[in-house]
Amino acid sequence: MSNNDMMEKEEIFSKVLRAGRRTYFFDVRSTKADDYYLTITESKKFTNDDGSFHYKKHKIYIYKEDFAEFKEILSEMTDFIINERGDEVISERHQKDFKKEYDTVTASENGELHQSTENFTDIDFDDI
Repeated sequence: MSNNDMMEKEEIFSKVLRAGRRTYFFDVRSTKADDYYLTITESKKFTNDDGSFHYKKHKIYIYKEDFAEFKEILSEMTDFIINERGDEVISERHQKDFKKEYDTVTASENGELHQSTENFTDIDFDDI
């Protein structure tokens, strides 16, 4: 592949979502026929024994003919999860990741942890 081809493969439009050890890259790319498609790349950070880092990446490709159905299923799945379990994070593994942002865990006299929800707002997926 020549340098010229590489230049044409530049992202047309990109957004980044940082989520704890994971980062999601949303990139609009161009096909050879100059049509557009979407790639979503998940990059996960791992710490090596010596303290250095390495990343594992997974990429999915979404083409225009699948957009409507993809959005519909994603919306259906996310709505199902919120309806079934609410939008509060239950998993301890994730709480450690988000402690910096949501440091509202308090312990009562009997040692039980209570999550304060007054600082939580409903987040629409369009806002993330």
